[in-house]
Amino acid sequence: MSRKHPVIAVTGSSGTRTTTVKRAFENLFRREQRQNHNNPPPSIERRALVRTAVKGIQAAVIEGGSLHSLDRVAFRTAAAEAAKAGNNSFSHFGPEANHFDKIEETFKTYGETGMCKRRYYVHSDAEAERHNNHFGLTNLKPGDFTPWENIEEDSDLLFYEGLHGLVKDDKVDVAKYVDLGIGVVPVVNLEWIKKIHRDAAERGYSAEATVDTILRRMPDYIKYITPQFSRTHINFQRVATVDTSNPFIARDIPTQDESFVVIRFRDPKGVDFPYMLNMIPNSFMSRANTLVVPGGKMSHAIEIILPPILHDMIENKSK
Repeated sequence: MSRKHPVIAVTGSSGTRTTTVKRAFENLFRREQRQNHNNPPPSIERRALVRTAVKGIQAAVIEGGSLHSLDRVAFRTAAAEAAKAGNNSFSHFGPEANHFDKIEETFKTYGETGMCKRRYYVHSDAEAERHNNHFGLTNLKPGDFTPWENIEEDSDLLFYEGLHGLVKDDKVDVAKYVDLGIGVVPVVNLEWIKKIHRDAAERGYSAEATVDTILRRMPDYIKYITPQFSRTHINFQRVATVDTSNPFIARDIPTQDESFVVIRFRDPKGVDFPYMLNMIPNSFMSRANTLVVPGGKMSHAIEIILPPILHDMIENKSK
């Protein structure tokens, strides 16, 4: 962890609204006031300070997909070869398809120097065109990685969003370099329902094919994804209020209004729960460290919860 060059990691499996959290952070980075490190603001009432202390935060963004070790074609080839060899659990969740060591190196280097290397994974034709123009290339296509480059100078913090922001195994410990870890995860039945419907709508997959993918990923999910949520500082877990007991026959994805978001704070000391309960309609406490909000209020909750944390993070840079 680094006080001078902090690292924020938002982690969760595919399709679990990590992008929603990322957008909420981007809104906060853009709206809040960047602190002048040489002239910190006077000590005044906390909430007034939060509104004026951290505007225009400059965040260097790292996309988790950029630290996969295999591009799209190479992954399909490796998965097919693994299946022929009897390995039916090869997945994007495990170390064989990821640079866990590079995630650790990136966070560690940024924490020490405020700089690191970055590349991008190309998702679409539009991204391919943009990255080709940026790097002066013509051959990038969806499924490729861009070349590595230095991040921008003079960033306030590093922001990671992806699968493995707090991953740990017998070789690496990414979590120890994270100053603020955010977990985003629905209950598993809801996650499966979302994946089945998304794969059918966007990729034309049958429910049976998606179930096969879920089963193939499950060993790595249990070993590398789930344990991260015990290392996070805050978890956002969506829980449906309709029956999801058999996710494989569900006709619809539960809506935001048909769910709650359970927000667990690892260390509730100093968290202003009365203020949050007052600011977030229909919220309540289920445990001493757990706030529950209506599903449609998740983004609002994020924008209530995070500013004081960002303020402290930016203020501590000057100490």
